[in-house]
Amino acid sequence: ARGEIELLHEPTERYRGLGVLGTGGMGVVERAEDIDIGRPVAIKRLLPEASHALGVARFVSEIRIVGSLDHPHVVPIHDVGVDDDGRYFFVMKYVEGRTLADIIESLAAGDAAALAFWTFGLRVKLMIAVLQALEYAHERGIIHRDIKPENIMVGAHGEVRLMDWGIAKRVGEREPGETIVGGERDGAVPGLIGTPAYMSPEQAACDDLDARSDLYSAAVTFHEFLSLRHYLAHHADSLYGLIDAVQTEKLDPHDADSGPHAPMPPELRHFCSHGMAKDRAQRFQSATAMIADLRNYIDGRYAVKCMFTATKRALREGGHLIDRRPKIAITLAVLHTMLAVFGLVALIWLLVR
Repeated sequence: ARGEIELLHEPTERYRGLGVLGTGGMGVVERAEDIDIGRPVAIKRLLPEASHALGVARFVSEIRIVGSLDHPHVVPIHDVGVDDDGRYFFVMKYVEGRTLADIIESLAAGDAAALAFWTFGLRVKLMIAVLQALEYAHERGIIHRDIKPENIMVGAHGEVRLMDWGIAKRVGEREPGETIVGGERDGAVPGLIGTPAYMSPEQAACDDLDARSDLYSAAVTFHEFLSLRHYLAHHADSLYGLIDAVQTEKLDPHDADSGPHAPMPPELRHFCSHGMAKDRAQRFQSATAMIADLRNYIDGRYAVKCMFTATKRALREGGHLIDRRPKIAITLAVLHTMLAVFGLVALIWLLVR
């Protein structure tokens, strides 16, 4: 049977192109059919203008990095090769769905169905999935360097995939000097690698990076998913102004504007503010820590950081006390009410004296 499959088609004839899905700085991704197996696939090919030694080296690096990441939230590689035009390519599982950028666009436009579906709780669960992919990669010394809504895919069945590891690298590895700025929102800035709007301050400054850079980018992406706008959108017309703002302009943790739906929960505003700290030492130090914080939010076990979180925590604990000790809870509620009434009467008496 194995021999029969191998003889069905020559390697270059095995995949039938079905159109372009997207084009980046170094490669083009096409939808195709694996004729031998009879399944849809995605093929990434190196662009002709990127087929120099450096481009090929980076392409091979991407193949090896993605191939080493056996994780549910990373798209697996099925095959590699060279096409009839001499272009390197690799074949991935085809994930049918929408990018997070598309979802954010629908939410920001006020799509009623999208707003009803994408509750804050579900948005948190999506970000946990992204962070799990990063946690796995970081444990293996790999950083993505281009976390953004366009690189997060949500499949037809709700599966979440972190895509496009084209500029990923192993921490501590040196690479040849180059100018690569990926994504449609970017321009050409010498030495800059990544997408400026989602870069960490240290990435924008071309400093050495570690896993905390990815965590910053993930927090920026999550904040945009929650608020439905990029926190530096007012710098969109100036690339150099944007790069400067990435390094200096802090997120206001009290800014609760979140578009055409309920205000962002205060716990998540504080989460984003912590994750987007300009000083990497002041951020979350691992994806594991971020996941734990978001799971605490889902479970209602969040830290008190302001009057709003204090009130929510008190109400939640009060509810638990009623479940465990109803008599004590009722007694305390009655005493609290009596004290409130006494305080109100005393205030009125002082005002009418």
